[in-house]
Amino acid sequence: ALAATLAASREALDGLRTTLPPARLGEAARLVHGASRVLVVGAGLSQPVVADAAYRLRAVGRAVDAPTDPLTAQLSAGLLTDSSVCLAVSHTGATRSTVDAARRARLQGAAVLALTSYVRSPLTETSDCVLVAGGQDLVLGLEAVASRLAHLAVIDALVQTLLDLGGDEARRALDVSAEVTAEHSY
Repeated sequence: ALAATLAASREALDGLRTTLPPARLGEAARLVHGASRVLVVGAGLSQPVVADAAYRLRAVGRAVDAPTDPLTAQLSAGLLTDSSVCLAVSHTGATRSTVDAARRARLQGAAVLALTSYVRSPLTETSDCVLVAGGQDLVLGLEAVASRLAHLAVIDALVQTLLDLGGDEARRALDVSAEVTAEHSY
């Protein structure tokens, strides 16, 4: 079981070289960097990726909201503006609450950035920029583990790109994040 999980994870991570061109990552980073506010949405097994993305984006100075409740996500999406970005995370790109929040954000004029494992889905149809990452569908749900690892790797790369774009301001925010983390350690 461990060998199969590791193989699926390795395949998903290695696949990023072909599914995520550097130019697309740069486009996504520019959208987030230019946003006055970022709403991160996702449900189910995508929720840990959403929480990680929100924390990391906040750590480089982005104003972020990442509600865990789907109704709150809908409300937050409905309050976005044309200077906002909605980052929607969904392995399948078909999770109703995530797609509905992305559609509502789009209706408000916000840019929609999708992080998904599938090129064609309801989520990608409503998105301005699509980041495709994830493994092939395998038996027993192994794709969920592999796709989450790939999605986390994309978030790491996005934040690193934002750190480069954000210059001194982003580095100051990262320093505050490091300080807060240190204060909460023994």
